Amino acid sequence: MLKRPLGNTGFQLGPIGFGAFKIGRNAKIKYPRPYDLPSDEEVANLLDGLIDLGIEHFDTAPAYGISEQRVGNWLSGRDAPVVVSTKVGELFEDGESRYVFDEASVRASVANSLRLLRRDVLDIVLIHTPHDDVAVLKETPVVQTLQSLKEAGDIRAIGLSGKTPQAATMALDWADLLMVEFSAEDAAHAAVIEEAARREIGVLVKKGLASGHLPADQAIPFVLNQTGVTSLVVGGLNLKHMADNLRIAEAALSQESL
Repeated sequence: MLKRPLGNTGFQLGPIGFGAFKIGRNAKIKYPRPYDLPSDEEVANLLDGLIDLGIEHFDTAPAYGISEQRVGNWLSGRDAPVVVSTKVGELFEDGESRYVFDEASVRASVANSLRLLRRDVLDIVLIHTPHDDVAVLKETPVVQTLQSLKEAGDIRAIGLSGKTPQAATMALDWADLLMVEFSAEDAAHAAVIEEAARREIGVLVKKGLASGHLPADQAIPFVLNQTGVTSLVVGGLNLKHMADNLRIAEAALSQESL
C-alpha cells in the first residue's frame, strides 16, 4: 500500500485510517441511524480485518465511550504495526459530554489513555475541542501541557482536532499535525491545509464523506487529492465498506501519480 509521511512526525500512513467511534459509543450520536455496539469478538474480527487490508491507523478518544479500552485490549494480544491517535479535552460520562482543558485534567487524561491503550508512549494526542476552539487555545494551558508531556516522552506527536480554520491556523505555530473537517461540501480548511504542507505539518481529514451524505467514489478522491492531506479517517463497523473505501483511495492515488 502507498503510504505518505505525516508531516515531520516520522509516521507513514496509508490513505485511509479507521475512526473507532462506533466500537465504543452509541449514545448521543450524530449518525442518522442508531446501531448496537459490537461484541468483543466482533471488535477483534473488525480490527484484525482492517490490519489484513493494510489499514494501520486507528483514531480513538476518551469521548468515544469504551473505544480506547477496546483498542487497547486488542493491541495487547497482537504485535501489529498500528499508529494510534487519541485525544484530550472532551469526556463522555453518564451520557453527557463535557470539556476540561486545565493542566491536571489533561495530564490525567493522557495517563488514562496510556493505561487503557496499554502503551508506554502515545503515538498521537490531539486537542478535542468544542466549537469555540480559538478560546480553548487562547485561554487554557492545554497546548503547554501537551508540549510538556511530549518533552517528557509520554507522547510522540501532538496537534489539534478542532472546528474552525482560525484555530487550525493558530495551531500551525506548535502542532506536529492537524485533524480538520474537509470535504466537497465544506472546503473551508483548504488554505490551512496548503499552509500546513508548506510547513511540513501533517494533516488528517475527518468527515470527508460528510457523515455519509457524499458518495465515497467522489468524496475520497476529492480529499486525498488535496495538497497536504496525508490520510482520511473513516468510521464504521462494516469491513466491506472499509475495503471499498480503501480501494477507491488507492485508485485515486494511483491516478494522481500517473
